Amino acid sequence: MENRTADNPFENGKLIPVYFRLSLPVVLSSIVTIIYNLADTYFIAQTGDELLVAGVSVCAPVFMILMALGNIFGQGGSSLLSRLLGGKQMDDAKSVSAFCFWIALLTGFVTGGLLLMLREPFLRLLGASDSVLPHARAYGTVLLACAPLIVVNFIHMNLLRCEGMASHSMIGTLIGAVVNIILDPLMIPSMGAAGAALATVIGYCCADAFLLIVVIRRSRSISVRPVLHIKAAFVKSILSIGITAAITNIATSLCTILMNQLLAGYGDDRIAAMGIVLKVTMITQMILVGFAFGGIPFIGYLHGSGRRSDIRKLIRFCLFFLSATALILTVFLFLAGAPVLRLITPDPAMIEIGLPMLRWQTAGSLFAGIVLLTTCLCQASGYAFPALALSLSRQGVIYVAVLLAASAIWRYSGILAAQCISDVLSAVLALFILRRRLGSS
Repeated sequence: MENRTADNPFENGKLIPVYFRLSLPVVLSSIVTIIYNLADTYFIAQTGDELLVAGVSVCAPVFMILMALGNIFGQGGSSLLSRLLGGKQMDDAKSVSAFCFWIALLTGFVTGGLLLMLREPFLRLLGASDSVLPHARAYGTVLLACAPLIVVNFIHMNLLRCEGMASHSMIGTLIGAVVNIILDPLMIPSMGAAGAALATVIGYCCADAFLLIVVIRRSRSISVRPVLHIKAAFVKSILSIGITAAITNIATSLCTILMNQLLAGYGDDRIAAMGIVLKVTMITQMILVGFAFGGIPFIGYLHGSGRRSDIRKLIRFCLFFLSATALILTVFLFLAGAPVLRLITPDPAMIEIGLPMLRWQTAGSLFAGIVLLTTCLCQASGYAFPALALSLSRQGVIYVAVLLAASAIWRYSGILAAQCISDVLSAVLALFILRRRLGSS
């Protein structure tokens, strides 16, 4: 059943107001995600069990892998869908959206099943020691068993924004977060790591149900009816952009694994502290991601409509706005780092270890914002190779090279400084690509 939405928001409004109308709900969704991730970490840290904290932290790459799979068809599909809508190709848009939904479910089943069979060696690869492994196994088993529910969440969350329904996507995220926060204190004390994972999965399930209802009842261009045939060119477009987007998540997972392996030589408390710090740095990261990626449907629509000069104006504004936002957030975390960490963990030793980690992780936020914005421009416009190059820089080849070199030269301090150095080097590449893209748009 289909209802008509309001007039196309991409055609009715000025550039900057439309951008904020689309991006602010994404940012609010990001803030909600930050809150429930911090709440999750808070309730785990309140157990006082350092090994439990480390076990959950070790499983962070599992989430990143599932997110990467969702983004293959979520971001890849949304990039194509926004361009199809800009070109008024409504039937093709429905086929693409339905394909993304069903293939994401299938991918979640296959991946979850394979990793469950390889669970123990996989968790050891992630950095789980003998003492941490029982907690990591309990947490990871639940996530992998419910992988389809997590993967498919990223489909409609992304596709609805292409139709101007960013607020509905935000509400879906909010529902999942609230459910998770309510269940955490009920499940973690009695079930430990498995309880934390189960609370998260139930939250995703509720969000999935809400987004599916919105698609069925409100959307005019997104479908969930199974498709027997889809154009090969569309699949190629989805995969070329989607895999590029997913590489960022996969590369982040691999980099986290490598960092945990290096930190393990300095003790499990370093891994636990970094797990907490990475959740805190999401404050900066997710807000920047929200403002950068929130504009993807609009940029894609402008590209599909041939409005090149509008793209240039919008990107220039976003570059200034994201840089200012990144600086403000960095200063905040530098000055308020200790109190923020104290909100999550009462352990003074953990705060002492985590504070320099936090400052190094956020020091390059300005440069990370430039990389994110340029990646978004390339993904929305269908430029797969430049997007791939950026995806393999900040959390990929450049980071790994810097991490290995810095850890060899400066040991522990080098591990902490690696992300900031990588951000600076990646921003140089991003500015080169951005200049070329804006010049040719």
